[in-house]
This record gives sequence, C-alpha cells and structure tokens, in this order.
Amino acid sequence: MSDSQTVVVLGASAKTQRYSNKAIKLLLQYHHKVIPVHPKLTQIEDLAVVSCLSDINTTVDTLTLYISAKWSHDLIDDIVALKPGRVIFNPGTESDALESKLAEEGIDYVHDCTLIMLQANQFTF
Repeated sequence: MSDSQTVVVLGASAKTQRYSNKAIKLLLQYHHKVIPVHPKLTQIEDLAVVSCLSDINTTVDTLTLYISAKWSHDLIDDIVALKPGRVIFNPGTESDALESKLAEEGIDYVHDCTLIMLQANQFTF
C-alpha cells in the first residue's frame, strides 16, 4: 500500500482532549484521508462526519477503534462488511468477539496505539 491511506476513525470526537480527536489531527498531518464516524456529529476538524459505517462506500485501508467492546459488539457485522485492510485496537478497545470475527474473516488486526504508530513511522503497511 502507498504511504497515504484511507483511515476510518470509529468513535471520533470533536473534543480536543480525546485521543480520537488527537488521532484525526495527526492522521491529517501525515496526509492520510480520514473518515470520522460518529452517530450524532456532522463535522470534526473541517471533515464531514459519517454517522455509520454502512455509509462508507470506499476502500478502507485502516479502521482505528476508539469505542469500547460494549459498543463495538453491536457493530461487528458492519465492521466486517466494511472489509478494512486492518483494524487497530487502541488501548481500551479490545474485544474478544470482534477479534474472533475478524480472524474468521481474514481481516488483519493489531493491538496498538494509532498516535504512537504514526509518530514512530510504523503506521503504513
């Protein structure tokens, strides 16, 4: 894959102190195409926000999670249908049920921190 990726941020926040917001800013700084997903927000950092994963009609290189297992459990089918190149489980987003389904579907995933991966030049794959 090229250095620039399409990255979906699930659990995006407009609150600047949230890690998902910091990730959006840093992903943009690294010239990635960012698609924030939040059910109620319409704009974050001058980006249009998508309300649900099923509204995304483009190839997704990376889906980075900023929601707990409690919330991701109901989105497992939508995440699999998105067919991202990989899923990043940021700290606190681990989900045995989602991980099992991703493995079953052949979708790569990692337990890491998007912010650290970007700053360490380990984000692109």
